[in-house]
Amino acid sequence: MLGNTTRRLATRAARRFSAAAHNTERVIIFDTTLRDGEQSPGATLFGNEKMEIARLLSRLGVDVCEAGFPIASQGDFEAVTQIAHEIGPLEDGREHGPMRICGLSRSLEKDIHRCWDAVRHAPLHRIHTFLATSDIHLEHKLKIDRAECVKRSVAAVEYAKSLVAGSGGDVEFSAEDAGRSDPEFLAEVYTAVVAAGARTLNVPDTVGYTTPTEYGKLFGFLKEHVPSTTPEGEAVIFSTHCHNDLGLATANTLEAVQYGARQVEVTINGIGERAGNTSLEETVMAVMTRPHSFPVHTTVDTRFITKASRMVASFTGMAVQPNKAIVGANAFAHEAGIHQDGVLKHSQTYEIMTPESVGLTGNTNLVLGKHSGKAAYRNRLEAVSYTHLTLPTKRIV
Repeated sequence: MLGNTTRRLATRAARRFSAAAHNTERVIIFDTTLRDGEQSPGATLFGNEKMEIARLLSRLGVDVCEAGFPIASQGDFEAVTQIAHEIGPLEDGREHGPMRICGLSRSLEKDIHRCWDAVRHAPLHRIHTFLATSDIHLEHKLKIDRAECVKRSVAAVEYAKSLVAGSGGDVEFSAEDAGRSDPEFLAEVYTAVVAAGARTLNVPDTVGYTTPTEYGKLFGFLKEHVPSTTPEGEAVIFSTHCHNDLGLATANTLEAVQYGARQVEVTINGIGERAGNTSLEETVMAVMTRPHSFPVHTTVDTRFITKASRMVASFTGMAVQPNKAIVGANAFAHEAGIHQDGVLKHSQTYEIMTPESVGLTGNTNLVLGKHSGKAAYRNRLEAVSYTHLTLPTKRIV
């Protein structure tokens, strides 16, 4: 086991970094585990399970919870409604008031109204409406031209805005498949929906196609060509939503933050369609661990990350791979003798965060195997009460 002194030093260092980070802007953590995450093949959540996850997300410090797609089914509508009623008002352990409860809707009035009926019971709520903007979607899926796309997008946002006005609600617009859309046309669509009442503009890499450089530059372009404030004078917030088809979801998200994104859409354990979404735990811990590398901070209480990960894995039946960053079984495990010796002397030699920082207690795992050295064997013997070893270490191991 690692010494208490080493743990205290690591904790103090983390607190110093955290304090420095709070001089930066806050990035909004938008969790879509209950919507996009549940769309993972084979993942199905019951209403009571959604409630438990939503309650934990609130305690975790998530800013926005996308609780579902209300038009999709009666069950989804009821789950979102219950979450809005019971989880929406909670403020326990939260720095910035209750969690905003969000529902997704297509750009159709019946969808938008169904969404509104579900989320409106929360003190803070959101209608998140979307329409595809890439030429491949417009031609082959929607069979409309660009002018019609702009018209439908504006109409959807105007209707959503008319419902939430004065009620504690707001509107988010997503340009589906933005990563493969013409940037100039994207800017045209976003400019139009801002004028119509959208405050948050989501820029999804729907099929996980872009690279970090491309995605970051897209945000830079949009920040230059789309109004920075709404007609009411509120700051426009650009949002990320990345899929992991090429294993780049978290990297793309973090690069967009460097270019001005101030909301990140994520899921617990990175679950989601196909190869999954950007991982909440990876994004949050990257920002926390490298505070001087990012112009933002979060208000997530990272001590609840492991609990959330295990709950989602248990309820969905989707096991976390052992080498998964932050929450995998091997994330704080060491077998190589050189690493074990270093960690025993000072944890920061081979660990850039503490197990406690993500909700584990004393869980640095020194695995005894063929790569282990004498230091780890002696440590294990002492841990099981062989404290009065009379033989030299070299004769014991």
